[in-house]
Amino acid sequence: MLSQPFWTSAALLPRSAVQGEPNMASCMRSLFSDHSRYVESFRRFLNNSTEHQCMQEFMDKKLPGIIARFGDERAREIKICQWGGGAGEIDLQILSKVQAQYPGICISNEVVEPSAEQIVKYKERVANTSNMENVKFAWHKETSSEYQKRMLEEEPQKWDFIHMIQMLYYVKDIPATLRFFHGLLAANAKILIILVSGTSGWDKLWKKYGSRLPRDDLCQYVTSSDLTQILDGLGIKYECYDLLSTMDITDCFTDGNENGELLWDFLTETCNFSKTAPPDLRAEIMKDLQEPEFSVKKEGKVLFNNNLSFIVVEA
Repeated sequence: MLSQPFWTSAALLPRSAVQGEPNMASCMRSLFSDHSRYVESFRRFLNNSTEHQCMQEFMDKKLPGIIARFGDERAREIKICQWGGGAGEIDLQILSKVQAQYPGICISNEVVEPSAEQIVKYKERVANTSNMENVKFAWHKETSSEYQKRMLEEEPQKWDFIHMIQMLYYVKDIPATLRFFHGLLAANAKILIILVSGTSGWDKLWKKYGSRLPRDDLCQYVTSSDLTQILDGLGIKYECYDLLSTMDITDCFTDGNENGELLWDFLTETCNFSKTAPPDLRAEIMKDLQEPEFSVKKEGKVLFNNNLSFIVVEA
C-alpha cells in the first residue's frame, strides 16, 4: 500500500483484449504518470482508511518504550534522521514523543524527502506547531540513492533514531539500503520502519495481480514478510509489531462513483483503472476484493485489509 507513497521495476505486461474489442490494456498506465490524480487518490485513501489512526495508536502505546531504550541520559543532543518525511504529520508526532522522553535536550532532526512540494508542506506544518524550540530542522531534497552517495562522499554521521515511514517501496536495492543505514546507527540506536503487513490485502492483491497491472520504475511491491526475510538474511536484530487497519472500499462497487473511481486507482496504481482496464481483469479484481482474504463486510461496508507492520531494527 502506499502512504508516502510507493511500489520493483518491471515492464507493463500487455494483456489480450476481449475478442472484437480494442486492446484496453494498452491504454493502462501507472497512476504515478499523473501527479495530480495520484495526489487526489492518495488523499481519498487517507480519508477512507484508518492508516493514520493505526500509526497514532503505535506512537501512543509502543513508541515511548522503544525510544526509552536509545540515546544517553547525559547526552546534550539527540540526532534523528527522518527518511521520506512527506508532509511531516507523523514525523512531528514522533518528535513530540522524543521530546517527552528527553525533556530539554536539543534534537537535531534531518529530513530526506525527494518531493519539493512535500518539503514546503512540512515546513509550513513546523511553523504552525508549538514547542519546537529545542528542535533544529534540516531538509534535504534527495532520493535515497542521492543521500547515500552524499554520505559516502562526506564524513558519515551517526544517528540515534532513523525512521522510514511507508517509503521502502521506492528503494530498488533494499538489502543494500538496510545495510547502509544500519551502519549509521550510534550505540543503542534504532531504526523504525513502517510498511504494509504480509497479512494485509495488499500482499494478496500484489501477488495475484501485480504482473497484470502497469508498473513504474519508482516503486516495488514489498511487505513486512519480505522485509523480515531480508533482515534475517543480513543477520540484523529487529522486533515486529502488527496493527490492524482497514480501508473502506464500499464506493468501489457503485458504478460512476467518483470516490470509488479514485480508490480503484489507488488500489491498482493505475490511472483511470475503471475506464482503461480490460473488463475481465476489472471483474476478477472486483470479485476478489469482496472475498474474506482481502476484505471484511461489516454494517453494509466493504473494509479492505490495510494492516500495517512496525519493524524496530536494533543497532
